[in-house]
Amino acid sequence: MLLPKQLVLILVGFSCLSVGLGDHFILVHGLGHGAWCWYKIIPLLKSAGHNVTAIDLAASGSDPRSILEIHTFAQYNEPLTNLMASIPNNETVILVGHSLGGMNIAFAMEQFKDKISVAVFLNALLPDTVHTPDYVMEQQIALGYGPASYLDTVFIPYPDPQENNTAFRFGPLFLKTYFYNESPVEDYTLATILVRAGNPFTADLAKQPKFTDGGFGSVARVYITCTEDRAEPPPFQFYMINNTGVNQVFQIVGADHMAMLSKPQQLYNYLLNVSATFN
Repeated sequence: MLLPKQLVLILVGFSCLSVGLGDHFILVHGLGHGAWCWYKIIPLLKSAGHNVTAIDLAASGSDPRSILEIHTFAQYNEPLTNLMASIPNNETVILVGHSLGGMNIAFAMEQFKDKISVAVFLNALLPDTVHTPDYVMEQQIALGYGPASYLDTVFIPYPDPQENNTAFRFGPLFLKTYFYNESPVEDYTLATILVRAGNPFTADLAKQPKFTDGGFGSVARVYITCTEDRAEPPPFQFYMINNTGVNQVFQIVGADHMAMLSKPQQLYNYLLNVSATFN
């Protein structure tokens, strides 16, 4: 049940609205993935006249670094931070964060609130302003919404044991079970080739200050939930929505965790709606 004071709209399978052209979408991938996972969405948005930037976070996608060279979430998020810093002060963007990418865009919202017209959380971690950033990750485990098994995921400890840091790489079975359960086999196969080791940096996030109402909390937020997501199940997504509060909620029926691949047209329609509503 959604909080009564939230302005929330749940839409399923609507016809996309007409929209003014020229918004700048910045697409932020989740753990282990890269800019490549947006390949179906990028041409759709560009065909509607929008500017689109899909980034590779540190040690992700085509970034040459190893995840073992990245020691903090701030380092991991540097490509997004640098991109946001380069945007002129008189321009705004639409941030879209997928999965762990919700945490990445949350830090951008805190630091660059005046450059963001709206932030879209797609099956994404949605922190709050009451707890430290790691809280939502811990709650997923505490509430029993984490994976039942990590299956063939490979865990990779950092070389320095005093660092107490571990990366991991999703295996093919894990990807098929939790991420690509409704996606085309071609996209699943692509993922088994391109997905890299990643790190959510939970321990580091536990040391970071809380997000603020005047920063992160002041930016308009939209959440897109998917009915067949097994990585961030809908009950956990609605827990985060109620815990933090959002302006709108959309739902994509039949989409798995990788909605940009399993239901790209529906996701595109919702992004056009967001553009029309918040600009």
